[in-house]
Amino acid sequence: MKAIQQKAVQQRSALDFFPSRVTYPALKTASKDCRGCDLYKVGTQTVFGEGKVPSKLMFVGEVPGDFEDLQGRPFVGPAGKLFNKALEEAGIDRSDAYVTNVVKHFKWRPSPRGGKRRLHEKPNAAEMRACSPWLKAELELVHPQILVCLGATAAQSLLGKEFRVTKQRGQWVESEHAERTMATLHPSAILRAPDPEIREVQYRDLVSDFVKIARVL
Repeated sequence: MKAIQQKAVQQRSALDFFPSRVTYPALKTASKDCRGCDLYKVGTQTVFGEGKVPSKLMFVGEVPGDFEDLQGRPFVGPAGKLFNKALEEAGIDRSDAYVTNVVKHFKWRPSPRGGKRRLHEKPNAAEMRACSPWLKAELELVHPQILVCLGATAAQSLLGKEFRVTKQRGQWVESEHAERTMATLHPSAILRAPDPEIREVQYRDLVSDFVKIARVL
């Protein structure tokens, strides 16, 4: 019986909560009730993508963070501020783009130091698979000409498990999702860098990649 229950859980997905007519407003509303995986039990709310629909430019991150979970919007915390700063420096208007995450609920663990701080955790394969219908629908509606994967999770989810951001960062690669696709650093990874010098180098790399994107917009 336990094996049957586990199989049933594995087969759950966001598709079970899709609206009858797929439009951006309908998807965003339907996502609020998503129980496609168990992350809804730990997240405050679904954090769906936002921005221009359709759009030439689409960014995909990993999962919402603590601030995003509380506000219900993607990239509004410290990583979001760094993201906005890099976009501005590269001459890209965020309001002209669409921004989302592979997984729509915050996955976290309590801080070992105690207190109320919630630490980000990487989603597993089952969670990403369950949530993938939302992202696929977003890709179809946004129909980007340029797709940017922020970090390894987004890149491997959309470009294959063998993709390595460390080796292919900032390069234009072929994909079925857009005319041009690039993977770069996730802003949160830059913030987690061990010292200021490394953070500055990585931030300059991020801006450099965004400048490449701005040139073809």
